[in-house]
Amino acid sequence: MLKILTFDEAMERAGVVFPPIAPEVGAILEDLRRTGSEGVFAYARKLDGFQGEAFEVPADRVRSAPGLLHPGLRAHLEEAVRRVGAFARAQRVAFRDFETKLDGMVLGQRVVPVRSAACYAPGGRYPLPSSVIMGVVPALVAGVEEVLVLSPRLHPVTLAAAALAGATRVFDLGGVHGVAAAAWGLAGVPRVDLVVGPGNRFVTGAKRMLYGDVGIDFPAGPSELLVIASRGAKPAWIAADLLAQAEHDPDARPMLAVFDAAQVEPVQQELALQLAELPGDTPAAESLRNGFAVVLASDAEAVALADALAPEHLELQGVRAEALEGRFRNYGSLFVGEDAAEVFGDYGSGTNHILPTSGAARFTGGVGVGTFLKILTWQRTLPGGRGLLASQAAALARAEGLAAHEASARIRAT
Repeated sequence: MLKILTFDEAMERAGVVFPPIAPEVGAILEDLRRTGSEGVFAYARKLDGFQGEAFEVPADRVRSAPGLLHPGLRAHLEEAVRRVGAFARAQRVAFRDFETKLDGMVLGQRVVPVRSAACYAPGGRYPLPSSVIMGVVPALVAGVEEVLVLSPRLHPVTLAAAALAGATRVFDLGGVHGVAAAAWGLAGVPRVDLVVGPGNRFVTGAKRMLYGDVGIDFPAGPSELLVIASRGAKPAWIAADLLAQAEHDPDARPMLAVFDAAQVEPVQQELALQLAELPGDTPAAESLRNGFAVVLASDAEAVALADALAPEHLELQGVRAEALEGRFRNYGSLFVGEDAAEVFGDYGSGTNHILPTSGAARFTGGVGVGTFLKILTWQRTLPGGRGLLASQAAALARAEGLAAHEASARIRAT
């Protein structure tokens, strides 16, 4: 069950961010730099059991995939696509071109999508068609021309989600070798501008090491949830939400903060009861050992702890939920009140579930339309504006010791 920590001990946990990249990641990437496409196929056969001759799924198979689903499941996927799309279109409005005049200049910005993106969906213990929707839909709303899906051991429901979301192409490929293929353009996978999506520590490590060869969203996995529970929060609901995140991965981190020590034991009891009902091979029992419970002395401690942890998911339950909601600044996504279950965000309430982990919420938000957009600035000099800036630029260039910069400015001074 959850280890009980003091507030100071919990704050120390917050200092542990961006775990070291597994050495296997670097070894695989170095090998792939030498072996190229042949190496991608070798790793796919060894690690994923891939037996085909090409990773790309034929377009007709993609198109037919939704028709093979149970109608009820297909309807729920379509509803998730609709809701995520509606929120993404509302986000898109916030990004706009503009221009403004400033002392002899016209300055402006253009909002331009990247040309291509790969959306990763884990294909390990559980298929994650929801992650396909969360990557593909905002990319298309942003205007990305080519939107790929990468998913190893491709599950039929994942393939169907890719079709319903509108993916351009789908590849039965993943892992470190899959991310490398998209970053470098190997094994029939076109080189993309951006890779987004959640993954285990190996996929996350590959994204980190390949940043620069390709753009990435952020470290997205393993999963994290911090529940801050005040009086009136239901122990059974808290336990259910913690276990929902704990079952993602043995490295997941479920965390509980309460204002009354008496709240902890009922949650621990519920964790034991509900864990016993889960499948025997669930990683939840192992990941619970990564988490903790802590008793808070005040609202200020709640805010300090959450902002230091910068959790992927932050839930507020109990009577203090609404009073606290506006006080936090570091989290991937916020769920206010016991009815706002984190799993609703996972499965298509409208916001995105590809969210920063390992403390990255200190400096970035989750995937959205903006992830796939570039803000490009431009400027044009008006008559008379050249002289206003030439002396300023020349003086600052001289102060920096950059003679050619100074000359470039002075040549425009008259």
